Amino acid sequence: MSSTPIADYGMVSDRHSAALISRGGSVDWLCFPRFDSPSIFGRLLDDDAGHWSIHPSVPYRVSRRYVDRTMVLETTFHVEGGVVELTDALLAGPDDGGHRLGVGVPRVLARRLSCTEGQVPMEFEYCPRPEYGLITPILAQVDGGLTARGGAEWLVLTTPVTLGVGGSTGRGGFTMRAGEALHFALHRSTLEETPARVWDQDELASRLDSTVAAWRSWSALHQAYDGPWRDLVHHSGRVLQALSFQPSGAIVAAATTSLPESVGGYRNWDYRYTWVRDASLTMGALWVAACPDEAGDFFAFLTTAAPSLDSDRALQIMFGVGGEHDLSERTLPHLRGWRGSRPVRVGNDAWKQQQIDVYGELLDAAYQFSDQLSDIDDDVRRFFVACADTAAERWLEKDQGIWEVRGEPQHFLYSKVMCWSALDRAIRLADHLGAADRVESWKRTREEIHDTVLREGWNEEVGAFTQYFGSTDLDAANLMMPIIGFLPADDPRIRATIDATAERLTDDNGLVYRYRAEGGVDGLAGEEGTFLLCTFWLAEALAVSGQAGRARTVFERAAAHANDVGLLAEEVDPASGELLGNFPQAFSHIGLVNAAWAIHQAERGTSG
Repeated sequence: MSSTPIADYGMVSDRHSAALISRGGSVDWLCFPRFDSPSIFGRLLDDDAGHWSIHPSVPYRVSRRYVDRTMVLETTFHVEGGVVELTDALLAGPDDGGHRLGVGVPRVLARRLSCTEGQVPMEFEYCPRPEYGLITPILAQVDGGLTARGGAEWLVLTTPVTLGVGGSTGRGGFTMRAGEALHFALHRSTLEETPARVWDQDELASRLDSTVAAWRSWSALHQAYDGPWRDLVHHSGRVLQALSFQPSGAIVAAATTSLPESVGGYRNWDYRYTWVRDASLTMGALWVAACPDEAGDFFAFLTTAAPSLDSDRALQIMFGVGGEHDLSERTLPHLRGWRGSRPVRVGNDAWKQQQIDVYGELLDAAYQFSDQLSDIDDDVRRFFVACADTAAERWLEKDQGIWEVRGEPQHFLYSKVMCWSALDRAIRLADHLGAADRVESWKRTREEIHDTVLREGWNEEVGAFTQYFGSTDLDAANLMMPIIGFLPADDPRIRATIDATAERLTDDNGLVYRYRAEGGVDGLAGEEGTFLLCTFWLAEALAVSGQAGRARTVFERAAAHANDVGLLAEEVDPASGELLGNFPQAFSHIGLVNAAWAIHQAERGTSG
C-alpha cells in the first residue's frame, strides 16, 4: 500500500506521457508511451507495482525546483559532507524555436546525477513492473545497462554504475564526488518498434540540455502574462502544456488514475483522458498563460474524434488521447491503492453520460480564439455549428452535469447556463462560421433558456441559484454565471449566490466544496475534499463582481495549497489540509490562471 503524500511528487512530461517523482528521488508513476498507457512504475498505487529510485544512502535533506522556465525537475540532496543534484526529464524532441514542443520525442526518461560539493554515498534501485505491476520482467545485464523482457514492452536501462540483479530488481551502491556527473536513462519500445538501446553518456547529456532549451524556448515565445502572481500563472501554463498530448492535440485532465477524493474512499477515478469540457477550459487558460498555437490542433482533434452530430446523437463528453471512444471502466483488484483507497480503476464510464454543458465550454473556447478561426477548415466550422444546434435541441433534457453524477440525471442549472453560453457564443461567431441563417433561431432559444433559468433556478427560500431545478442545494458551478456573462456581476441574485457559496459551501479554512455530498445527488457513498477549482471560481466571481480585495484573499488561500514545486491536486482534505485526488490536476491550474487574470483586470479597472 503506497503512503507517500501526493504533495511529495513532481511531474515531468514530454507531451506524450508523464512521470511522477517523489522527494526521495523515486519514480513512482510512469506510463509509456501515452498518458493513458499501463504503468511501468506504479508504486504510487501499490508498493509492489514498480519504481526507480536514486538517493543518498545516508540521512539527507531535500530541496526541489523546476529548472527555470521548464518542466525539468531538479532535486537537491544535502548530506553531512556533500551535496548532490538529481535532474529528471522526459526528453523532448529537437527544438524548433519553441513552436511545437514534443514533436519527435524518443520515449526516454533521463536522469542526471551531479555532485556539487564533497562526496555523497548513493543507492540505486530499479524495479520495473509493466502493465500496472502484473508483469515481473526478466532482467539481464548488457554493456552499459540492463534489459527487461516481459509482456509487450522492451525496456533498456542505461546506467554507468554496475548493478546487481536479483528478483527482477537491479540494485547498486556507489559514491559521488565533487565535479562528477552520471547520466541514467530508461528507453522504452515495443516488440514491433525499433528496439530501445543503451545511450552514450555524452548523448544523454546533450539531449537533457536540449530538453531544457526546448522548454525555455517555448516559454519565451508563448508566455507574456505580466500581472499579479506572474510566476504562478506562467508555471501553471507550463503544467497545462505538459498535460497536452502533442500528436493529436488532446489535453488530459490529470496525469494519474485513482488518487482518491477521500483517504480510503470509493471515489477513485481515471483522469488520463481528454474531457471536452476540461480541454476547452484549458484552451481559455492557455490564452492567458501561454497563448498557444495548439488551439487549432485541439479543435481539429475534436472534429476528427467526434462523430457527426444529429438529432439522435449528442457529443461524447470525453475521448482517449488518440480519439478513442470506448473508455469502458474496469478495476485492478491486484492493486491496493493509495493509502488503501480501493478500487483502483482504469477507464472511465463517464464516457457514456450525457453532459450538455460541454457545448458551452467548447464554443466559449472557440470564441476566445475567434481571431484564429479564419484559418479553420469547413469541417471544423460545421462541427461548431452542429454543437450550437445540438445545445439548442437538448437544453431541456436532464443530464449528469459537470460533476458527472452517478445518481439520477437532473435538470442541472449549470448545464442549462452553458447551453445558453453555447448559443450566445455561436451567435457572436456566426460570421466566422458561415451561419448567419441560424442566428434568429439561436437568439430565440437563447432567450428561452435565460428566462427558464431565472424562473426555475432561483430559489427564494435559499436566497441563491441552486444546483438543479427544484433543488435547495448549492452548487459551486453556479459561480460561473457572472464569469460567462449570463447575468451582470452586480445583479443582486448573483451577489447573493456568491455570498451563499462563501458562507455555506466552504470548510473551516474557507475552501469551497463542489456541493454537499451528503445530499446524495451523485449516487455515491462517502465524502470528498474541498475542490480547488471551485475555490478559484469563488475568487474569480468576486473579482468580476468588483470585490478584488476579497478575491485576493480567496485566491491566496487556494494557491497556498500548491506543493513545493507549484503543483496542485484536485482537492484538499478539510481536516488535514493534505492534497487529494488526481495529480497534477488541470482543472486546478486552469482555475488559478483564470482567477489571477480576473483579479488583474479588476484591479486595473479600479485603478483606472
